[in-house]
Amino acid sequence: MDADAKGRWLTWLWRIGIASFVALAGYLIWRTLRDYSLAELMQALRAFPLDHLALSGMFAAGSYATLTLFDLLGTRYVGHRLAYPKVALASFVSLSLGHSIGFAGLSSGAIRYRFYRRWGLSTGDVAKLILFSGLTVTVGLATLGALAVLLRPGLAAEVTGLGQGMVLAIGAVAALGVVIYLLLAAFLRRPLTFRSFVLEMPSLRLALGQVALGATNFALVAACLHQALLGIAEVPYLSAATVYVLANAGVMLTHVPGGLGVFEAVVVTLLSGRGLLTAVLVFRFTYFLVPLAIGGLVLAVTETVWRSKTSSDASVRSS
Repeated sequence: MDADAKGRWLTWLWRIGIASFVALAGYLIWRTLRDYSLAELMQALRAFPLDHLALSGMFAAGSYATLTLFDLLGTRYVGHRLAYPKVALASFVSLSLGHSIGFAGLSSGAIRYRFYRRWGLSTGDVAKLILFSGLTVTVGLATLGALAVLLRPGLAAEVTGLGQGMVLAIGAVAALGVVIYLLLAAFLRRPLTFRSFVLEMPSLRLALGQVALGATNFALVAACLHQALLGIAEVPYLSAATVYVLANAGVMLTHVPGGLGVFEAVVVTLLSGRGLLTAVLVFRFTYFLVPLAIGGLVLAVTETVWRSKTSSDASVRSS
């Protein structure tokens, strides 16, 4: 197969993939809401305090804004200085869909690849950027988890069912892992080689940025959940943060789309009480469904614009 034919096949394959992503986004919205009538959803939202709904949405927006900085650090890590609007577009579209589709590293990675290859990054650079962002998620979760456990070991023991000594040990291991990562970033300058794939540790400055941004993102998502819970019950922020860390660990282990079922089960189990499912629905609405709908629309528009531009450029070249 010649290069032109291969390029056409790849183009059509990507178009099919984009259509599948958009269709899957619509399906996930339908599946999440299918057990509720429109009247029930509207009644739940009307009954929910508007100030807490607005704050939940604000913290969700803050989280997605922070996630764009993950990619900005990642582009610096691979040696490219893309303009922030481009990075923000790629990050938001990929993660707004990836969070709900599941297997976020693959689903969001495929969309990132589409964007960043157009802007000059090689396949290897995109792979390193995705891995860098994944490490940012990991160190952020470990940092917030360690803080939540070490600051409130009694609460962590209560919600996990483990002894306080075991909880403290887990928190200490998480904190130690973050410290080791920073030490490697500071002193390990030799690249790590896995067959033909070469990985370099980020600079200490970038690693510190990963820790700060990763923890900030999870703290903002926990705040989003906290506001959803405050709409129906008085729940301390640290309780919400601890539960969120545990729920997110479950989601990362299962990779189910948007953590469907896992998140609800963990929250309802650990924070039992009437109205919690309504709070979880509000959280899903502000953090998953609204960004999913916006991200799917932006992806469709972006692809249409790019396809139109490509067709125009081809017409100019042939004339």
